[in-house]
Amino acid sequence: MLAELDSIKSDALIVIEAINDDSGLEEARVGFLGKKGRLTAASAGMRDVPKDQKKDVGQKLNEVRTAITAALDEKGAALTATRDTAAFASIDATLPSRSLPQGGLHPLTHVLNEAVSILRRMGFALAEGPEIETEWHCFDALNTPEDHPARNESDTFYFENGKLLRTHTSSVQIRTMEKEVPPVRIIAPGSAFRRDEIDATHLSAFHQLEGLYVDKKVTLADLKGTLEYFFRELFGSKTEVRFRPHFFPFTEPSFEVDLKLHATGKAAKWIEIAGCGIVDPAVFSEVSGKRGDLAYDPEDISGFAFGMGLDRLAMIMYGIPDLRLLIENDVRFLGQFTK
Repeated sequence: MLAELDSIKSDALIVIEAINDDSGLEEARVGFLGKKGRLTAASAGMRDVPKDQKKDVGQKLNEVRTAITAALDEKGAALTATRDTAAFASIDATLPSRSLPQGGLHPLTHVLNEAVSILRRMGFALAEGPEIETEWHCFDALNTPEDHPARNESDTFYFENGKLLRTHTSSVQIRTMEKEVPPVRIIAPGSAFRRDEIDATHLSAFHQLEGLYVDKKVTLADLKGTLEYFFRELFGSKTEVRFRPHFFPFTEPSFEVDLKLHATGKAAKWIEIAGCGIVDPAVFSEVSGKRGDLAYDPEDISGFAFGMGLDRLAMIMYGIPDLRLLIENDVRFLGQFTK
C-alpha cells in the first residue's frame, strides 16, 4: 500500500508539471483527487490494511494528498501569472492614463447647500429632528385639529404604535422650542412624507426647508424682508416675489409665496414656492404648557415661520420639468449638474 501511494504521488507530480492550460489542470485534479480518482480509490483500500499498518498508511495518504494539492495550486498560480504577463505585454506603459469620469453632488444637495449658506449668513442656525414623529409634535402642538385632512390615514403614513412619518419639518420647530428659550432663529432642512400620488410635481417622500424666528416684537415686515432677501439671493436680484393671503393652522396671518418665472419663449407666470406666516399664539401656548413655564408667553413674544420644498426650488433653479428625475438616479441626467 505504501509503495502504491508513492507511485501515485510520483505520477501526479509528473503529470502536473507537464500541464500548460486550465483544462489540463482540472483533468489532473479529477484524475487523482476526484470521486473516482486514483488517490480516492487508494483511500477506499484503507479498510483492508492490517491494523498494525493503518497509522503509517494513513500518514502516507495525507502526505500524498497534501503534496498533490500543493502542486495543483502552484501550477494554477503559475498559469494565472503566465496569462497576466501575456495580457500586459501589449500595453504601452508610456501612454497617458485615461481620465476617469468625475462625480458630483446631486442637484438637491446643490440647492440645499446654497439655501443653507444664505440663511446662515442671516443668522439662522441648523436644527434637526426625527423623521418618525408623535402626533403631538407633528399636529397637536401646531394647532392642527383632529378632523384636519392632513391627519387622515389617506394622507399620512401611520405606524401601529400611533407614531407617524412626519409630514413636514415643522415638528423640528416644536422640538427646538421645547429645549431652547427665545430668541430662537433656526432652519430645519430634511425629509418629509405624505401619501401623494407620484407624478411630475409630487413625490411621496420629498425634501423641505423650514425656518422659525421667535423673539420680542417680531413682525410681518421681518418675515417679508427675510424671504424676499432669501429668494433674490438664491435666484437673482431681479426675482419678483409676491405674498398671497392663505390659511395654515399654525400661523396667523398666513401667506403663500409666489415667484414670477421668465422662461425663454414663454409668457412669464407666477409659481407657488413657499408658505409662511406669523406664528399663531395657540402654538406658543401649547409649547408653554409642555414646558411648564412662560418662556413662550404669547403676550410677551412673537415669531414667524416659513417652509418650502427643496425639490421645487431645484426644479426652478435648473429648469427640471419632472420631479421624478430627481429620484431615478439616471447618471445621464445627474451628470449635467457636476461642478
